[in-house]
Amino acid sequence: MSIAVIDYGAGNLRSVVRALQHIGAPLTITSDPAVVRAAPAVVLPGVGATLDTMQSLERLGLVPAIRDVVASGTPFLGICVGMQVLCEQSEEFGPHPCLGIVGGAVRRFPAGRKVPQIGWNQVYYAPHAAGHPLFGSIADGSDFYFVHSYYCDLNDARDIAATTEYGVAFPSVLVRDNLAAVQFHPEKSGRCGLQLLTNFVAWAHVS
Repeated sequence: MSIAVIDYGAGNLRSVVRALQHIGAPLTITSDPAVVRAAPAVVLPGVGATLDTMQSLERLGLVPAIRDVVASGTPFLGICVGMQVLCEQSEEFGPHPCLGIVGGAVRRFPAGRKVPQIGWNQVYYAPHAAGHPLFGSIADGSDFYFVHSYYCDLNDARDIAATTEYGVAFPSVLVRDNLAAVQFHPEKSGRCGLQLLTNFVAWAHVS
């Protein structure tokens, strides 16, 4: 069985696919809700704005499929905007609803820092999540590559597996049961990014 990589037109789809192929992960690129529901694991890539992403997911009938697979216990990885749309709502281009899978809102970085944040920044594990399989063989404080102007302001601290500082300490990794998501781009983050993807595949028991 192959990991379903959701294709809704995200600009980083191909680079995510190449990174997964590089580590030998079996995958299927799909926009079919039925294929997403049947997959043993799901990856939701993303760049750009939450509003555009939600509109595309809704148009393709993928919103209920994503909610279903997360609720069913299927291992799920959201990347960048694929993390942000898991929240209840976003302020980007005016308030609008997102998937509502985790409590919280997507907010713009506070004034005083250049936005978007583009480049390498350090990721620090939350004490309760430091031993999570997603972080295997990746040192605390490792650098990952970010490109974003908005961040997830999560309601439940237990969902925050790692944080990064950019004018505000924001959640850079979200983990809850079978659900994982990262604000950075593992596909652009060199060895650590490939290791994280490898860890996700192993955690999802897909080979």
